[in-house]
Amino acid sequence: MSEPKTQRVSDILERGEGAGASRTRAAIFHPELLRGASISGGQPANLRSAKDRLDESVGLARALYLDVRVSAIAKVSKVRPGTLFGRGKVEELGATIEAGRVELVVINAALSPVQQRNLEKAWNVKVLDRTGLILEIFASRAQSREGQLQVELAQLTYQKSRLVRSWTHLERQRGGVGFVGGPGETQIEADRRMIQNRITAIRQELKTVSRTRDLHRKSRHKVPYPIIALVGYTNAGKSTLFNRLTDEDVVAEDMLFATLDPTMRRISLPHGASAILSDTVGFISELPTHLVAAFRATLEEVITADLICHVRDISHANTVAESEDVTAILAGLLGPETGAPILEVWNKADQFEGEEADILAQAAAARSDAVAVSALTGQGMDDLLLAIEAIVTRDYEPAHLVVGPQGGKAINWLYENCEVLSRVESDTGEVTFDLRVPAAKRAHYDKMAAKVGVP
Repeated sequence: MSEPKTQRVSDILERGEGAGASRTRAAIFHPELLRGASISGGQPANLRSAKDRLDESVGLARALYLDVRVSAIAKVSKVRPGTLFGRGKVEELGATIEAGRVELVVINAALSPVQQRNLEKAWNVKVLDRTGLILEIFASRAQSREGQLQVELAQLTYQKSRLVRSWTHLERQRGGVGFVGGPGETQIEADRRMIQNRITAIRQELKTVSRTRDLHRKSRHKVPYPIIALVGYTNAGKSTLFNRLTDEDVVAEDMLFATLDPTMRRISLPHGASAILSDTVGFISELPTHLVAAFRATLEEVITADLICHVRDISHANTVAESEDVTAILAGLLGPETGAPILEVWNKADQFEGEEADILAQAAAARSDAVAVSALTGQGMDDLLLAIEAIVTRDYEPAHLVVGPQGGKAINWLYENCEVLSRVESDTGEVTFDLRVPAAKRAHYDKMAAKVGVP
């Protein structure tokens, strides 16, 4: 067998970027496990069908602008530790790869380093598993310095475990220094040490990022505006919803992981109070644990949120499975660290018509924690904002205040920090307010009311 191509994955993939560039020819294989076989350590059964999971992996590949020439389900009756597939299946897939002139093969499962290396040798092409593919997408999407650091940390952590058999040149040894005998450390040991040093450096830099974010959070809490975090399965429409609520122009494409770097903007609630809306990276099934850990600094906005809006593509055939994946990731991420309420936002309601639309509306109305919307058309936005306001202002206390003619500054403060229920102006210039005041702002409000309030 000839040795596999040695170019890096990034060198292969970069040809797929830009107008007119020749796109990398790829094959996608999803292993379908039979009779209880397990590829990745006995993970829970996936609620999706093999076809749905294959379609999702094709979507991931196209998010990297790959030219998917072949996509197929490959049955696995018994997992081979060396190649995952049996010899016959390896040869069968190899013929398909050769016929399609494929340059990159994606296996939609977690491969061991040995399995990845052996498949590369057998097929003479570069092989990526699901984790590697997601990492490549993240690397292509990261724009901020923080995002790039988080991607690099995840890539190095992934790469470190695959040094043993990934590259033959790492088996060389360096000789001793001067007249000292002995083989010295192997090249693989030196590379592992260099990777670990870089991992340590990145973690230190991300700690600085985390401290900076903490300072920003503390400054916001001095205002304070409630934090509303948008989370959801990738491509559920979070960025489109974010744009709709904020009048911003965050990238929103019909593509998996179109958004990677977090974005935060201030929004106004129906009765005048303000909040901060945060758009975060999308989740996906079987998201690698170390990838979640690498993005923890970004996801701290979710951990500290006052409200989590779980955006669901309610029109998707696998909306229940996607919802359970997001819930599982949130549970692992948040743990006991927050008691933030979760509001389900059933997005893409415009995909339903007639009786189906009525059933969806009734189902949402029957629940106190769900709102049906369409971020694309604007349907349900008023209901969503009212639901958000009801949750983030639930600890507000009622108040009645009459402000004199010289209280313009106080009136501005009321609108920025309280929920204004009613305002009545008199001929004498006095303004009467019925308000709801945040518990955290009550002390400041009482002092201000004592100064500007009219008995």
